[in-house]
Amino acid sequence: MKNVEYLTGSENIVTTPMQPFSSEICDFMNEISLLIMKSAQIRTYTDISALAFWCRKANIQKLKTEFKDNGDRLGRGLCFHIAPSNVPINFAFSYFFSLLAGNANIVRLPTKKFPQVDCLCEVFNNVLPHYPNIKARTAFVKYPANNDITAEFCKMADARMIWGGDSTIISVKSLETKPRCVDITFSDRYSVCIIDANKILELDNDNLARLSKDFYNDTYLMDQNACSSPQLVLWLNANPRARDIFWNAVYETAGKNYELQDAISVDKYVKICQDAVNLNIVKTTQRISNFLYLTEINGLIPGMENIRGKGGYFYEYCLKDIRELLEVINEKYQTVTYFGINPNKLRQIIIENNLPGIDRIVPVGKALDINVIWDGHDLVRELSRQISVDYKTSEKVYFSR
Repeated sequence: MKNVEYLTGSENIVTTPMQPFSSEICDFMNEISLLIMKSAQIRTYTDISALAFWCRKANIQKLKTEFKDNGDRLGRGLCFHIAPSNVPINFAFSYFFSLLAGNANIVRLPTKKFPQVDCLCEVFNNVLPHYPNIKARTAFVKYPANNDITAEFCKMADARMIWGGDSTIISVKSLETKPRCVDITFSDRYSVCIIDANKILELDNDNLARLSKDFYNDTYLMDQNACSSPQLVLWLNANPRARDIFWNAVYETAGKNYELQDAISVDKYVKICQDAVNLNIVKTTQRISNFLYLTEINGLIPGMENIRGKGGYFYEYCLKDIRELLEVINEKYQTVTYFGINPNKLRQIIIENNLPGIDRIVPVGKALDINVIWDGHDLVRELSRQISVDYKTSEKVYFSR
């Protein structure tokens, strides 16, 4: 363990559990939120601002009220987190979810260098001394790829939260753990967007700009690398004029806000050429400058989840009926973002047809809004244990005779 760098918290971690949503935990998270919001420099990172907004007092109290049964629960003990390498602040959300469940936490930070990680570690280091119980149960660590170190942390864990590709998850799950260790895994997923084209035609300029910015936030902010970022746009009532209006608005938004990397420009160009040659469902391809590439397909096929773009490369398809999705949805499908459709109707279709995939249905603009219900998991409940009491057979029955 000599190669482990402890950036935040305690090297000698205390593993005894706490109560979910304890006052101390809620106050700690709110203080993190307040410190972030006071820093003009840190607030420039939109993802950190979103984290601060999520962990503010009002939201945590709302989650606590909705949770209801925290009085009969304790955390499981120690949770070991392996954060994804491509999403800078995911480690903080993972930590907060487990902390709210009452756990001690060892969090392996992304090996890739992100300024957001450094900023958040500084914030945590400033706040944790005010909360000694939580500091004693917290460790943010960095170390090179090393299964021996990961194995040692896994042996200590009562729960693990593993974020990454399928191969990473399989590798970590093969490591020895306690018999009662609970694993929650977040593997590679696939997401789509459904838009009623007729509703686009009803928008004025301000609302069209708002919709395009929301779509931009869902996709470009993470270069479409987030599992919940749509790769495929599905059109209902596919009016060509409406589609042009929408994509032109997205192009204008991206042109004003997106920092296009040279490597991504090259990757997109190579991708559109490869698709034109190798993808037999391609109907048309279109390049609207380097900021936006579109490939229209003429059908949905099994394995659609493997057809992906990034950095502003989207596939689109005109649905004849929303039920066309039933033939291709598998367990890889995570999020549907929508505009102009009834989400309850879509939810009912998913349930009635016993579909193995789609865990989230959210409006356009909410794809990246992570919460305690994520990937189909009720995280605080799964990361805590319930202490049950059978009152019907308590000893008072005997003395009442």
